[in-house]
Amino acid sequence: MTALRWRSAAFPVAAAALLAPAAAVLQSKAMAPLALVCLALSVLASRRATGRWPWPDGRMLWGWLALAALGLASSLWAPEPGRSVATGLQFLAIVLLSVAAARAVAPEDGGAVGTALFWGLLLGLGLALLDAVTGNAVRLLVRGLPAARPDIEFGLKPAGSVAALLLPLLVATPFPRPVRLAALAACVLAVVLLPGDTAKIAALLGAAVAVLARRLRLRRLIAAGLVAGFLIAPFLGAMLGRPSVVAHLPISAVHRILIWDFAHQRAAERPLLGWGLEASRVIPGGHGGVPAENLDRIGETRPEARAFFARDDVELLPLHPHDGPLQLQLELGWVGLLLATMLVAALALRAPGPAALGVLASGAVTFLFSFGVWQPWWLATQGLAFALVASLEKRA
Repeated sequence: MTALRWRSAAFPVAAAALLAPAAAVLQSKAMAPLALVCLALSVLASRRATGRWPWPDGRMLWGWLALAALGLASSLWAPEPGRSVATGLQFLAIVLLSVAAARAVAPEDGGAVGTALFWGLLLGLGLALLDAVTGNAVRLLVRGLPAARPDIEFGLKPAGSVAALLLPLLVATPFPRPVRLAALAACVLAVVLLPGDTAKIAALLGAAVAVLARRLRLRRLIAAGLVAGFLIAPFLGAMLGRPSVVAHLPISAVHRILIWDFAHQRAAERPLLGWGLEASRVIPGGHGGVPAENLDRIGETRPEARAFFARDDVELLPLHPHDGPLQLQLELGWVGLLLATMLVAALALRAPGPAALGVLASGAVTFLFSFGVWQPWWLATQGLAFALVASLEKRA
């Protein structure tokens, strides 16, 4: 493995891979500037070295452009047109920048990029565990807080999701197979020990797919699973919102079912093109307590639960429904959901290797159950992962 030249297009991507896991621990929102600046520097380095821009191309790119165009067009009927336009342009910029950076990275630099990622994940997850076992002392120090706040522990959840997304790439790093597998197992264990159930599932599934895909042909199976997951997810509220299920769930889980049920009901009012990009934030009826009829519909009769949901600070739709496909259906209708489903299935069918499939599987879990679809820091993290896949799988 040759040393990585600092002027090469791969150097900024390697730097991001080294820094990202630790940066996500200290402040998850730092992922947006870190990833996007490094991707942009990679594109500029390629232009300087080759004399031409690494323009994005490929048939799949047109699908992502179509999704961005639909989001921008939805500003015509969205309740907050300005926010729809801003988010649509942001999504478009991240897509173009990520694809351009992936084209810019030279395959001969994949070994150095993989080494940076290897140590970045180990150091970042080590920092996360240190923060967890010391009562979040690391992040309290960074924020200048004298004592823990009730919400401080939840800040480690995004860090776990970032690590879960990137750790399948360890199978493509330039180390002996036993070392790669040991590092992968250690990283998965670290994520499991951190807060966040979704990150745990994402890490376990992503690692399993990355390992098994070396011997099994999983592309079609994963593509089919993604299609099924994306099309079933919008109906989770209706499927789980039954008295026989609800009676055995904690209040937090019932709240999630109520969110899904409400979003599904609102999506049915505008099925074709949805309410508009980022409309989840301001859907009518989403704030100010849970009406009794919503509780009646799912069969929630426990007095303590009904008292909790009667509070004004309990929202039926806080910012987003914590269900990516449902958010797409709510905001962009069945047109947007089906387009996104086809694009993600195509990514699985065209994945260049096991690491890419693992990243896709991990990302799909997070998309199904966690962050908002358009959150900049998470979109930027996925863009960085795309560039890393291009570098490492070219080499693998």
